[in-house]
Amino acid sequence: MDTPRRSRLVCAVLAAAAVLAAFAAGAQQSEQDAAAQEPEEPARGFADRISVSWVLVPVLVRERGGGFVDDLEREDFRLLVDGEPVAIESFDRGRDAPVSLVVLQDLSGSMDNGGKIEASRRAVEDLIERSRPGDELALASFAGGRLAVDVPFTSNRGALGEAMALWHPYGTTALHDAVAWIPSIGAEGRHPKRAVVLVSDGVDNASTVTPETARQVVRDAQLPVYVLGLGRHDAAPGNGDGGGGGATYARLLTDLALATGGSYYQVAPGEEVFRAAANLLEQLRRQYVLAFPTRAGDAGYRRIRVEVTADDRFTVYHRRGYRGGPPAAGPS
Repeated sequence: MDTPRRSRLVCAVLAAAAVLAAFAAGAQQSEQDAAAQEPEEPARGFADRISVSWVLVPVLVRERGGGFVDDLEREDFRLLVDGEPVAIESFDRGRDAPVSLVVLQDLSGSMDNGGKIEASRRAVEDLIERSRPGDELALASFAGGRLAVDVPFTSNRGALGEAMALWHPYGTTALHDAVAWIPSIGAEGRHPKRAVVLVSDGVDNASTVTPETARQVVRDAQLPVYVLGLGRHDAAPGNGDGGGGGATYARLLTDLALATGGSYYQVAPGEEVFRAAANLLEQLRRQYVLAFPTRAGDAGYRRIRVEVTADDRFTVYHRRGYRGGPPAAGPS
């Protein structure tokens, strides 16, 4: 065979080998990508990092004028996203399931008045005492433009107590900044039953974040927010200018709690704080957690509605929506 023909043949063989190798590598990579992108089923225990392709919907059901309802099954619920039925791919109603709870404590100067910081410590101590094996708690605080995680999620009661002993009020109140921070500090929780308890007493006087932005950020979070409002404030609509006033403060925190499926407790230092703390922990334990996967698409805000069989007998509390792609499938 002449040299030019031999060279052409060698080149063709090498090119074919390269194509086959690329095809094999591509196929292997596609399989790896598909495995990596396939969402982990939350029912297997909700891995340490829950895939962003799953939406969690904590739900609390109460009889009208009565107690909690905790014996419902998946079939008793109907889940709608933007008015369209969606299959509930995962369902958790274990009363004994462990919880992940963050306490976000206001340490601004006004908390030094009227025994409010002492009441906060006692309320958090009560939450710790009521914790069960497997529960995890984290402590965070804000004051004077500073946001800090004092203790990451832990079951070590000693570490939590030592951190609370260092709480000393000072500085201004950046309430809206702290509210906008909530999704970040709550995302580290390992359990599907997760919540943030925000303890604060006053209006905002130092935030760089507007109340509207703060509400928007937390509305997209995947966890309920329970608020212990230390003080008496009228929850009538405020002017939304972030400049203060009890009404603006209470409006923000009330909207925050309702939008996430939590509760707002307006309390005074004393026994009221303990009752509120005990009630919110009971609510968290009685939650159902519904979940469904999403697919690629417009990452807009989507409204959630949860209905229950015999809805006329029950009051249903749940998050109002999420920001992300559309549900992966309709009703099963």
